[in-house]
Amino acid sequence: MDCKKALTEAEGDFDKAIEILRKQGQKVAAKRADNAVSEGLVLINISDDKRRGILVAFACETEPVAKVAEFRDLGQLILDTAVAGNHSSLESLNAAQLADGQTIAEKVIELTGKIGEKLEIVGYENIEADQVVSYIHSNGKLGVLVAFEGTEGADLSEVGKDIAMQIAAMRPVALDKDDVDAAIIEREIEIGKEQARAEGKPEAMLERIAQGKLQKFYKENTLLNQEFVKDSSLTIRQLVERAGKSVKITTFKRVSIGS
Repeated sequence: MDCKKALTEAEGDFDKAIEILRKQGQKVAAKRADNAVSEGLVLINISDDKRRGILVAFACETEPVAKVAEFRDLGQLILDTAVAGNHSSLESLNAAQLADGQTIAEKVIELTGKIGEKLEIVGYENIEADQVVSYIHSNGKLGVLVAFEGTEGADLSEVGKDIAMQIAAMRPVALDKDDVDAAIIEREIEIGKEQARAEGKPEAMLERIAQGKLQKFYKENTLLNQEFVKDSSLTIRQLVERAGKSVKITTFKRVSIGS
């Protein structure tokens, strides 16, 4: 019906009708700009040599739309475009031009007008290493990339998937203690002090108690210091050391839609 109305308005001019539909898409996108996008799908591509991993999180407002073929096809097109162009940022990906002359951003707006709800690329990651391992959770809305260096040709697919699943489940905030943002450390120290104060501890002891709580925070929230969920006798650091003396995790990316 939208197409018919656009053709009528354009007096049968097909190209002009397309322009009208695109403008309608822009209007819908503007109206729904503040709406939350909590559904969608995460797509990942690992290169044949396993040295590059690209992740796209394409989101919508409702679960039924996430299952629509056109939405899923556009998600795949976005991923394919990201892989072909090896885009380093979301901005670059959105500006990528397709065969029909549209950009990815314009394609998303066009489908927004057709479907009638907000669509958005909410996550984009592109990492390179000796070996990149990925994991997509069963709901399709959460994806993880893990980058390994020093592999010396070893296949880390199995241990890499275990670690990626650990990241998905345990949500580490950083790789190691030194990688934790200073603002987070300051916040945790203040929380520790307030908890100790509420327990009636002397003011002179608050800093030491807070530092102790901070160490516990590191253990629970930094990947290498977390207990391995499949074997609590091991930390992730020890698990990586078992994979090879030179093996190191250099970075990880965890992207989730709606949480």
